[in-house]
Amino acid sequence: QVQLVESGGGLVQAGDSLRLSCAASGRTFHNFPMSWFRQTPGKEREFVASISFNGAIKDYGDSVRGRFTISRDNSKNMMYLQMNSLKSGGTGVYYCTADASDGAVRIGTSECWGKGTRVTVTS
Repeated sequence: QVQLVESGGGLVQAGDSLRLSCAASGRTFHNFPMSWFRQTPGKEREFVASISFNGAIKDYGDSVRGRFTISRDNSKNMMYLQMNSLKSGGTGVYYCTADASDGAVRIGTSECWGKGTRVTVTS
């Protein structure tokens, strides 16, 4: 089991950058694929990005590709989401997830979820 805690959210203006962090506890962190999801009121939870257990494979949602970068540092039990050129549509609560399955972290059925960090982008 992996416990996840997100941080780094805040209030920013459109065009700004923000870096989210996800701290993981649990001895097997380095074995788990992980991902970020975004929840905006009135909308379905949206896939943002995923990363393989060793960081070699990354995938992004269409709305963020080219602007966001996912990364991880297994030596520190940390995952990150660098968000550049933020748009008002980037507003929401961002959750980090982990699961033994690559597929689960992409479709949002991960076993482990953090409590989220809120990002508000003003225009």
